[in-house]
Amino acid sequence: MTVVREADAPPAPLPLQAGGSARPGRGVGRGPVGSGVWPYLLIAPAILGMLYLLAYPLVRTVLISLQDFQLRQLIQGDARFVGLRNYETLLTDAQFWQVVRRTFLFMAVNVSLIMLLATLVALVIERLGRVGRIAVLSALVLTWAMPVIAATTVFQWLFHSEFGIVNWALQQLGFTSFDRYPWFAHGTAAFTILVVLIVWQSVPFAAITLYSALVTVPTELYESARIDGASARRIFRAITFPMIRPIFMLVFSLEVIWTFKAFVQIWVMTNGGPGDATTILPVYAVQTALSSQRYDLGSAASMVTVLMLAGVLVFYFRQMFRQEGESL
Repeated sequence: MTVVREADAPPAPLPLQAGGSARPGRGVGRGPVGSGVWPYLLIAPAILGMLYLLAYPLVRTVLISLQDFQLRQLIQGDARFVGLRNYETLLTDAQFWQVVRRTFLFMAVNVSLIMLLATLVALVIERLGRVGRIAVLSALVLTWAMPVIAATTVFQWLFHSEFGIVNWALQQLGFTSFDRYPWFAHGTAAFTILVVLIVWQSVPFAAITLYSALVTVPTELYESARIDGASARRIFRAITFPMIRPIFMLVFSLEVIWTFKAFVQIWVMTNGGPGDATTILPVYAVQTALSSQRYDLGSAASMVTVLMLAGVLVFYFRQMFRQEGESL
């Protein structure tokens, strides 16, 4: 006897529970038990570590900036809150505003030179052959990998007044006035050396990143532009820069942050001197906290530095997004 089944016969309904609802099988329609909790448990140690290393120092700095916190309070732990008095003292200090102006000048000079040189180096690397490209990229990576303290010490040796190779080279070229010239005793000279050091350390990262963006630009666009008779400058303005603009803006933002908070090079090389010719906000905060033992004012200066840097970046990103919106 042959049993005939209809192809379109509906499936048998699930058995109903006592309340009249169908009981699904075990595991049907739901994930493993606790699947929504395990991802959070796995990343919890990393989040807690990040909060301890980043959030706690920030909160502690804010609290100290609102307290009367000097050496006595550091030892005995009886600091009292004084509100915004430390910020008022800081913002009414003429020396502080001189440091602010010097900080913005230092940042503007460094970032401008870094982005200009990095763009030129990236364009040169793109046009080199394989051997030349590998050689230049290797040199950039080695420069970038040099520790900050080591690079700063080398620059100190180069510009040493008695044994420095820079003075020796200048004398060999006929500039006899540079015999035993004390570079770090003159504010402008020390400021210039620091700019050269930071630019030298920062260009490799920016150049390699911009080069990685340049290789993503389609070559067909360049070929079409050359056929139309566009010059190299026109090609860069109309094709290259618009294509690499997101990466360029990202590198620019990172360089602003790193230059604005530069501390190690200045502290090791000049300690903010001579006088205060190379003192910028991070150095000023440390000097206030350690030399004067005014940890409250030093913390207030650190928070003002963070707020100023955040303000610069917010203004910059607003302008960037506005330009992107207009271009769209």
